[in-house]
Amino acid sequence: MRVVTMAALGVLVAGCALTQPAQTDNTAQAELRDANGQTVGTATFTEVSGGVRFVVETRGLPPGQHGVHVHDVGVCDPPGFTTAGPHFNPGQKEHGMLNPKGPHAGDLPNLTVGTDGAGRLETFSERLTLAAGPNSVFDANGSALVVHAAPDDFKTDPTGNSGNRIACGVIVKPSPPPGRT
Repeated sequence: MRVVTMAALGVLVAGCALTQPAQTDNTAQAELRDANGQTVGTATFTEVSGGVRFVVETRGLPPGQHGVHVHDVGVCDPPGFTTAGPHFNPGQKEHGMLNPKGPHAGDLPNLTVGTDGAGRLETFSERLTLAAGPNSVFDANGSALVVHAAPDDFKTDPTGNSGNRIACGVIVKPSPPPGRT
């Protein structure tokens, strides 16, 4: 009976080892803040086969549709967040997924925010990477995720008529858990 107990303990320990946090090399995050510096959401980015998976969760934003884009510079100075620069566009395309000369690498679908101020966008982009390369969000000047006041029309260059920037977060690698380097 003791052998079975030790075997079961071994399986339990091995199972715990499998649930350790994954390496952070293929993930990134952004804390979205509004013009007053208040946290209004988070975004997680995961490198998967063929591109990057995005999950954006917001709270306290105005209800409706909002354009969301990866911007070219990893700086989010309020109130207008203009320091984030234009949309991330290493391929020098025009704006919009409906534009025959587009899209920018940083063009994403709209975020829908409910009447309670909460929103969630889960999407994928094959035009971006977290790894080294020309489409990396971790280029020399970094990148930021920006939420706009209005919906993106997916065709008007250069911004999709998505209006003012109402939230911004610098895209960063997550910190390793304590005790790990």
